Amino acid sequence: QVELAESGGGLVQAGNSLRLSCAASGRAGGNFAMAWFRQAPGKEREFVAAINWSGGIIEYADSVRGRFTFSRDDAKNSIYLKMNSLKPEDTAVYYCAARLYMGDPLVLPITTPPRNDYEYSYWGQGTQVTVSS
Repeated sequence: QVELAESGGGLVQAGNSLRLSCAASGRAGGNFAMAWFRQAPGKEREFVAAINWSGGIIEYADSVRGRFTFSRDDAKNSIYLKMNSLKPEDTAVYYCAARLYMGDPLVLPITTPPRNDYEYSYWGQGTQVTVSS
């Protein structure tokens, strides 16, 4: 079992920055792809950014590319999302998610991280980000 806990959300004015954190606990070891999703009121959950299990590929949604930066700290079992130049349309609950890839990392194929929420098995409780205009 993997538990994820997000933090760092809040209320900011447009143009400012926030950094979200997601700490993982529970299962020791494993090959995980990690992702950030968000869900605005009345809208479906959408992909924001993700890193593949090997850590070599990071992908972003078009709406955040160039403004958001995804990073990972394996020593702290944490991922981060630095959000710059925030816009009111970035307002949402932000979730981190994890997908476990079973097998020997020496032979696992290198793939891009999934962008669909149904491909992730583990989810945090979410953290609210509100951007005022």
